[in-house]
Amino acid sequence: QLQPVESGGGSVQPGGSLRLSCTGSGNALNWYAIGWFRQAPGKEREGISCIGGSDGSTYYADSVKGRFTISRDNTKNTVYLQMNSLKPDDTAVYYCAAVNAWRRVRQVNDYRYWGQGTQVTVSS
Repeated sequence: QLQPVESGGGSVQPGGSLRLSCTGSGNALNWYAIGWFRQAPGKEREGISCIGGSDGSTYYADSVKGRFTISRDNTKNTVYLQMNSLKPDDTAVYYCAAVNAWRRVRQVNDYRYWGQGTQVTVSS
């Protein structure tokens, strides 16, 4: 059973950067489509980026386009989310999720495996 595990969250000032990592426990993430989602208090879970399992396709929500970059390193069983120019509105719990698909998957309900989340706080 695949269990995604997030790491790399923390506190940062506006304009700063963080890199989140999503690794696979129990099974490799390789060939799984991976999505990054976030949820702020009182708000719905938002899909912010995803990457295909084997075709390299990516997607970014308008709210993060140009600031966040998703990538994967199958030799390290890891998918990254590089977050630059962070804003207070980026404060949320960030989750990675996986589904067995060769192409990117945008819909939250299509993901089968979910991590526990990592907190990102952007504040001065």
